[in-house]
Amino acid sequence: MSQSRLRRAVVALTALPLLALGAGQAVAAPAPTPAPAPAASKVTAIEDEAARTLAASLTDPALRARLRTATAETPAGAELAPLAEGLTGTAARTLASAAARADRSVAAAKGLGADLGPLLRVQLADPSMRAALDAGAAPLVATAGTDEHARTVRAYDTAGRAHTLDARTLPTRPVYLVDLDTAKALTAGIDLLQRELAARGVGSAATSAPAAPSAPTAQAAAGWWGTKITSVEMNDDEEPWFKGAAEMFSLVSGFGLDGKVRVDSVAMPYLQYDGTVYYPNQILVNWSNYKYNLADVVLMEDDGDTNYLALAQAVAAVLLTIADQGAYIPLVNAVLAALPSSWWTDDPDYVESWYTLARTSTGRLNGARGNGWMTVEPYWVSQL
Repeated sequence: MSQSRLRRAVVALTALPLLALGAGQAVAAPAPTPAPAPAASKVTAIEDEAARTLAASLTDPALRARLRTATAETPAGAELAPLAEGLTGTAARTLASAAARADRSVAAAKGLGADLGPLLRVQLADPSMRAALDAGAAPLVATAGTDEHARTVRAYDTAGRAHTLDARTLPTRPVYLVDLDTAKALTAGIDLLQRELAARGVGSAATSAPAAPSAPTAQAAAGWWGTKITSVEMNDDEEPWFKGAAEMFSLVSGFGLDGKVRVDSVAMPYLQYDGTVYYPNQILVNWSNYKYNLADVVLMEDDGDTNYLALAQAVAAVLLTIADQGAYIPLVNAVLAALPSSWWTDDPDYVESWYTLARTSTGRLNGARGNGWMTVEPYWVSQL
């Protein structure tokens, strides 16, 4: 492919303040032992079963034609559950029931409500496969798994047989991919994360942009200083053909005006592919919400298995034990210890981080991991 792809989407993590401690500064309390990472991906297992069911249902000519049309009209992915609507064949009824059950299971696995509607979608693995598909080639169905280092991909045919595909070589046979609608899951997940953090005293109300200051503060200052991203690029060139575009977001954190740790999430839906420079002119930090002139940024993506409710509970449990003592206290170690260790390895969740971002920061800032950079500038947001 001409452009390798970033890891699949954003959910949910944390941006936290990190500063070297000077003499006499307080040290954050030690964090509990990290929670173990799940042995297997719940969401991937659900997607795999849905892919097997979809493959078997393609014996129905009407369903097969509908899928071909739907993925042509919506290359980024058509919702899986509605594909069988209005069709009366046994295969279509089986798919409708399995897709609805899978959507509920995915929502539960991610800690989200059951009222989100379809969460699984299906797309053609690569546009170049369209010609063979239109010519009548029998397709396979696989899942867009979360393991970018996988050497093989399991796909199914209409007889339910499993086929092993090379993860690094684009198949010559058409392949449909069952994937998570990460844009929908990310939106719901960030809202849940912010609500839960706020309910536990370490965040503001749910938002996909830096929260505005309170009315008295805004009136007194007639505006507020922010940090604006003028350009940004990620440099991950290891994505195989079966991975989709990323759904990414940042979490910015520091001590709020009340002296409590504050976490604000910022959605970055445009940041989808590596090797591409984006020019969002997006406000990343609202400095009127922070007590100190420093904050950190962690760029995350949803790998499909992030449970937002569990994440909020784990992070809040640690952050609430850390109090402002009149000096900037590093929080990173405590937060990392609260998260499953796999979230901070070469995994789809953690993408990049920027430490000690200041209100006066300007110009290019390389990420600590060496996986990306962004240029920023101070920006005054005035009242109308």
